[in-house]
Amino acid sequence: MQVIILAGGLGTRLPEYTKLIPKPMVKVKGIPIIQHIIKHYIKYGFNDFLIATGYKGKVIKHYFQNNKIKGSKIKVINTGLKTLTGGRLKRLEKYIKSTFFLTYGDGVSNVNLKRLLKFHNKNKKTVTVTAVKPMARFGELKIKKNIVTSFKEKPQTSVGWINGGFFVMEKKFLISIKGDKTILEKEPLEKVSKKRQLVAYKHSGFWYCMDTKRDKDVLEKLLKKKDKFNE
Repeated sequence: MQVIILAGGLGTRLPEYTKLIPKPMVKVKGIPIIQHIIKHYIKYGFNDFLIATGYKGKVIKHYFQNNKIKGSKIKVINTGLKTLTGGRLKRLEKYIKSTFFLTYGDGVSNVNLKRLLKFHNKNKKTVTVTAVKPMARFGELKIKKNIVTSFKEKPQTSVGWINGGFFVMEKKFLISIKGDKTILEKEPLEKVSKKRQLVAYKHSGFWYCMDTKRDKDVLEKLLKKKDKFNE
């Protein structure tokens, strides 16, 4: 089964690194974050990768030409510098065989991918998204009549599921994408949601997205404390 990784964005919120390299190539715990993502899929037996690049895509292509990951087949495809997330996926249409995984090149998780796929197949919908509860940026207070009943320093948020990536999609979903200027998370996913063809696989385990320098530093600390991918 194919795994598509969107890795073409400009990474403007991480300029300390992205002036020279694309965000998926920023190293965490000694290797590019995209390599952590790839290794996680391989762990569950999924090893056929399509990487959709754009900004400084040659850096990604050169890296995987010179750093082979055992047990994997990796194809790096330039999907355009200014192409948006939906458009990048649409440009890969001719390479996609059937049902596929899709995720972003800057988010890591220990989601059980075999359970995710089983959930998708059982529900028989067009798209399954992994729903996660992110770590809060600040300490969380629970207050009752001005008394703090609970104080938790940066816990996982207790309310609100968000899009954590790690999708499973049927190829027919690509029909809903118009072209390069289509944002995946807007019209296409909103459309399948209205048709009740989008289901959420709730993942309460580890998940973290690297968007800023602060996120990178937090992620380094999290992964040094414990092997979050195997919890």
